[in-house]
Amino acid sequence: MTDIVYKIVPETLWRQAKQKGVFEGAEIDLKDGYIHFSTGSQARETARLYFAGMVGLLLVAVDATLLGDALKYEPSRGGDLFPHLYGILSLSTVLWEMPLLIGVDGQHAFPEIMP
Repeated sequence: MTDIVYKIVPETLWRQAKQKGVFEGAEIDLKDGYIHFSTGSQARETARLYFAGMVGLLLVAVDATLLGDALKYEPSRGGDLFPHLYGILSLSTVLWEMPLLIGVDGQHAFPEIMP
C-alpha cells in the first residue's frame, strides 16, 4: 500500500524500546493485539484525534517494505485502511524519528517531507 508508515509515540516509551532494541507497542497497541500505524495522509488526523495538545511525542517513520506479512491494512476510522503490525517492531526497520512539536496554531507540526 505504502512504503513508509508512521507511529506517534511518547518519547519516554520510545527510549525504553531503544534500550530493548524492539518496540512492543504502546498501551493501546498491547490492548488491541497489534501496533497501530498511520500512512502519511492519515498521521495528521491521528495526531488531532488521539494526541491533541500532548507534548513529548516523537514521529517515527518505518520502512513498511521490511515488515513483511505481519503488516496488514485493515478498515478503521471511516472505513479507511490503516496499517497494523501483528508483532513487535524491530528498530532496524526505522528510517528516522523526530520530535512532534506543537505549532503556533495548537496543532502538531509535521515535517514537510511527509505526503
